[in-house]
Amino acid sequence: MQQDAAQQHQHAPRAARVAVGFMAGFIATLIFHQPALAVLHAVGMTPATPYVLKPVPPLGVPQVISLAFWGGVWGIILALIAAYWGPVLFWPGAILFGAIFPTLVAWFVVFPLKGIPVAGGFHFPGILVGPIVNGMWGLGSALFLFWLPRAAGAPQIAPDRGRRSAF
Repeated sequence: MQQDAAQQHQHAPRAARVAVGFMAGFIATLIFHQPALAVLHAVGMTPATPYVLKPVPPLGVPQVISLAFWGGVWGIILALIAAYWGPVLFWPGAILFGAIFPTLVAWFVVFPLKGIPVAGGFHFPGILVGPIVNGMWGLGSALFLFWLPRAAGAPQIAPDRGRRSAF
């Protein structure tokens, strides 16, 4: 019985990190990624528009909600990886993580699956859109990983000036 309680205690922090990571990534998609896309669309860098409500398969949810869901999945990965970064690497690490990894998966996995040329054909300035909007997503995710637990009075996810995370 005592061992079960100890095991639950060990898994609770990871479960909390996963939940906060998902929420952070989901919200960051709506509040950071999509506005960055709107700016890039407004200046003519991309024909893509933000907050697309067109239903997407297989569930028929609006495209922006599907995108936010995947932002949440990436947020989980970011939250789990960021646990090993110190406070100096947390912010730039989150931005670089967002700019690099979701962008590469979109370019080399998602685009070909949708019949789009790899990286959209590597055309300039479109080649900059993914790293910019996903880097902004990384910044937003880091902000929410930092802020959400503090707002709830929970143990910290983001490293706090030299102290180890409670997770």
